[in-house]
Amino acid sequence: MKRRDFLTGFGTALLAAPTMIRAQPRIFRLGTVNPVFAMTEATPYGKFLIAALAKHGYAIGQNLAIEARGASGDVSKIPTLLQELKAQGVDAFVVIGYPTALAAKSLSVPTVAAVGLGDPVATGLIQSLAHPGGNITGISDVAAELSAKRLSLLTQLSPHLKKVAMLWNKDDLGMTLRYEASAKAARELGVTVLALGVSEPDDFNEAFTMMDSERPDAILMVADSLTNLNRKRVFEFAAARKLPAIYEFDFLARDGGLMSYGPDINECFERTADLIARIFQGTSPADLPFEQPTRYPLVLNLKTAKAMGLTFPPTLLALADEVIE
Repeated sequence: MKRRDFLTGFGTALLAAPTMIRAQPRIFRLGTVNPVFAMTEATPYGKFLIAALAKHGYAIGQNLAIEARGASGDVSKIPTLLQELKAQGVDAFVVIGYPTALAAKSLSVPTVAAVGLGDPVATGLIQSLAHPGGNITGISDVAAELSAKRLSLLTQLSPHLKKVAMLWNKDDLGMTLRYEASAKAARELGVTVLALGVSEPDDFNEAFTMMDSERPDAILMVADSLTNLNRKRVFEFAAARKLPAIYEFDFLARDGGLMSYGPDINECFERTADLIARIFQGTSPADLPFEQPTRYPLVLNLKTAKAMGLTFPPTLLALADEVIE
């Protein structure tokens, strides 16, 4: 090769190098924190989120990296997990549950709360649904409307419903407010409430004892990390006593619960991904209104009903979005 040709080629390469560097896509870093299991590709929540982000053009290995953390049911670990992710320089958080969102509030990292937040205005987490005003936006809770609907569904199954046991995590303000909305809806329908607040796994034994001594006609379980981790115990107790029970999310019915009515989790993560995409594009969470789900599937577990000696009325079966055989 002639020296002139070499220098020409070398100079061309030098001129092209900055262009090549600029062509490299930015890698957006997303931190996720779940009070129970890390939201990885191997978990349902992780699959929903990753698939939804891909629809917005954010794909792992191309322009997206996800750092997933789970607290294994110990909410005291959540602040440390969030601090670690912030120190790693994540661009945003996706979180589950009110305690996680509360811990993220002080970290100034853009945050989207996907599921289980409760009423963010009533808890003081944000200023208003339309104008959150801080670093948090997400999917809001419509507990009052859903509670009334759940109770009406229980009444269709048990027309003589007079007393309902409500099981919730009393240490979670978001879930306490959801319980209070449920209790108010019950009282307005003339149904007595057996309040069973729990704060640790051992408390479930006391709750079961209370239900044995003051037998309710049905159970409504408010879902959070504590009650979800102990769901099998609730399923087994309800089945042994032949007590109808309704749960807030469809995975609980698929996992053995009698019936569920609540937000479509997949849709919640679709909306979460949309909010994250807008944050990646430069919009502040303070300017992103909270959104509400539009799909609320009713799931009936026919297998559980048969094992309990219960029969779903035709009107209830006709309303079901999914019937598990």
